Amino acid sequence: MNAYSDPPEPEHPEPEHPAPRPRGDDGFERFVLEHREALVRFLSKRTGEEDAKDIAQESLVRLMRYRGQPAEQLKLLMYRIAMNEFNDRGRRQQSQHASAHVSFDQHFHGLPSADLAHDQRVANQQELARVREAILRLPTKCRQVYLLNRIEGMSYTEIARHCGISIKAVEKHIGRALVLLRLHLRENLPDMAGGA
Repeated sequence: MNAYSDPPEPEHPEPEHPAPRPRGDDGFERFVLEHREALVRFLSKRTGEEDAKDIAQESLVRLMRYRGQPAEQLKLLMYRIAMNEFNDRGRRQQSQHASAHVSFDQHFHGLPSADLAHDQRVANQQELARVREAILRLPTKCRQVYLLNRIEGMSYTEIARHCGISIKAVEKHIGRALVLLRLHLRENLPDMAGGA
């Protein structure tokens, strides 16, 4: 046989497992990108969203120790670490709050309530009803522009684009809405302090 016809033998035999990837190319970052949102959603079912994001971040930092593991194993570890962190936080919060416990019966008996008095709640509800009625009495386009600005928080530019009108028209509608609301509310104000 000719030495040039056969492929040369490799100097080092092929390992049974692929060679480790260089640091930074182990797939860990991709794993985190693919699974982080699912982990946050999972934790959000058990706690608030901000706490869920914090726990997920802490869990992923701890998971870095295992970054060379296969994705299936990383996923199991990620959820186990996250649940451990969730449980640890719960225990820490319980122990922190236990020392701050104050008996209401012993210390606060007879203190007035921080809730609004019934009369004040009724007055607030009546005022809200007057404002709602005044808004409903606005001309349709005027009311739409006013609500987009005040309730939806849209800027004049966004409203103009949304409604297909000019920014100047938005300004006029807002100005008109404010004048009409003041007039309507002034007409329907209850007699305060003897007609002041």
